[in-house]
Amino acid sequence: QVQLVESGGGLVQAGGSLRLSCLASGGIFSFLALAWHRQAPGNQRGLVARITSTGSTQYADSVKGRFTISRDNAKNTVYLQMNSLNPEDTGVYYCNTAWRTGNYWGQGTQVTVSS
Repeated sequence: QVQLVESGGGLVQAGGSLRLSCLASGGIFSFLALAWHRQAPGNQRGLVARITSTGSTQYADSVKGRFTISRDNAKNTVYLQMNSLNPEDTGVYYCNTAWRTGNYWGQGTQVTVSS
């Protein structure tokens, strides 16, 4: 079992920044690949960024150059630094990982970007 707890969401004006955190417990954190997904109202949940156990990253085209995913294995935490936010970034952001046969999600954190 892996538990994921997100934090750091909130209301920000367009052009602003936020940093999301996801604290993981259970599993072996350094072995985990972790991802951030976003679900906007009326839309399906989609991948925003992913980081492997070795630190390789990938991003959705819509966030490249603005968002940075990183991890701190000593703190069992994955981060999503979000800069130059725009209203299209609004949604619930979920942390996600897979461990053994399970696929795990956090409860989500709301990000709202006002224009």
